[in-house]
Amino acid sequence: MAKVSGNIEKKDCQEIMLPIQDALEILKGKWKLPIIVSLSFGSKRFKEISREISGITDRVLSKELKELEINFLITRTVHDTFPPTVEYEITEHGLSLEKVIMAMKDWGLEHRKKVIAS
Repeated sequence: MAKVSGNIEKKDCQEIMLPIQDALEILKGKWKLPIIVSLSFGSKRFKEISREISGITDRVLSKELKELEINFLITRTVHDTFPPTVEYEITEHGLSLEKVIMAMKDWGLEHRKKVIAS
């Protein structure tokens, strides 16, 4: 980040803040990133995702999947079977979060070391 005399200029701060707020609005909550990580390992059915993510309720998972689909991060495919089979898959747009997710994982590991060490 560009700093001027040890401070970020107001214009720079606003240019940084808006896209961060956009990202946080789309990814807010404790379940969206775990769902994205789960689907980054391949398409899955609802119950498969539910079993992989410990603690999430079916109601919350359903809501989160709908929001991720609205934001083009995942796709929902209904197969013409009886009963209907529904699969969820991450999109290219969703895969673009890989660097963000890996940076968060790396930061989380360092943070754990720091907290455990103290």
